[in-house]
Amino acid sequence: MRTTTVRRRPLLAATVLLPLLALAACGSDPKIAGAPGASGPAATAAEDVVSGLSRSEAAAALLPEEVRKAGVVKIGASFTSAPSSFYADQATKKAAGIDVDFSDAVAKVLGLTVQREDAAFETILPALDSGKFDVGMSNFGVTAARLKTVDFVTYIDDGQGFAVKKDNTAIQPVTDLVQLCGLTIGTSAGSTFETTLNSKKNVCADAGKKPYEVKAFSDAGALLTAIQQGRVDIEMSTINGLRHQASQESAGLRFLNEFHRLDVGFAFKKGSTLTPAFQAAVNQLIKDGTYDRILKKWGVAESAIKESQISPPEHP
Repeated sequence: MRTTTVRRRPLLAATVLLPLLALAACGSDPKIAGAPGASGPAATAAEDVVSGLSRSEAAAALLPEEVRKAGVVKIGASFTSAPSSFYADQATKKAAGIDVDFSDAVAKVLGLTVQREDAAFETILPALDSGKFDVGMSNFGVTAARLKTVDFVTYIDDGQGFAVKKDNTAIQPVTDLVQLCGLTIGTSAGSTFETTLNSKKNVCADAGKKPYEVKAFSDAGALLTAIQQGRVDIEMSTINGLRHQASQESAGLRFLNEFHRLDVGFAFKKGSTLTPAFQAAVNQLIKDGTYDRILKKWGVAESAIKESQISPPEHP
């Protein structure tokens, strides 16, 4: 099966791209897994754990007839954050990451070719309703708010965590958002982190403390630069992403702690008829061992799930 990546966004300015390259550790260094000791040893981004997979007739039979005949699935993804999805080689725009391997593996099981387009994170879910993409895939956490308009097929367990600049010893692990009062928090635009922070701003006023400030960034490189330069005090992002950042010397970050675990899933337009087939494909990968090999490759074994679900409730 041929997998293509269609890239339509303009190239980022060099000033933004440089910190992003440091984050993704792309090109010259193929070691790209999570922090050693957290979920396993560093993995090799070039390792192929997908090409040997065969089509599952049982799973493919669950596809809508028009999709099965067309043989193509359109996936919108944001290639900005290792180890989720990024360009392992900036020169060739070769896509890599957990999301890339899982989408390719599921497509193999379903007998489909992936047509993958690079899109800004905050634009992907709205584009599902218009039909621009069949599937959205950028480490989307399953939340109660998103479940009102989007369906999910889960494939890993990740969630929300915090990190600070390595030499910042004043900020301790965050177990309550009131600990953030008076700080400037950097996070990704359109993310569950931004939603959580903005919806809980009252905690500081209730505690009689100075409110925290939320700065949302559309680009992962810009966010990393902001924390490195001290323009934000603390970063809230994915657990796996922050652990990866902390493992890269050039990032200069220290992982603080996990805050809230979330299921992560393929995202679909509400009521999409693709979900049963994708669920069956993920469960086939779990059954045949490919699932564990993908997690091991990226050093995120702690994100394993036992079974894929369709639109489960948000973790308490």
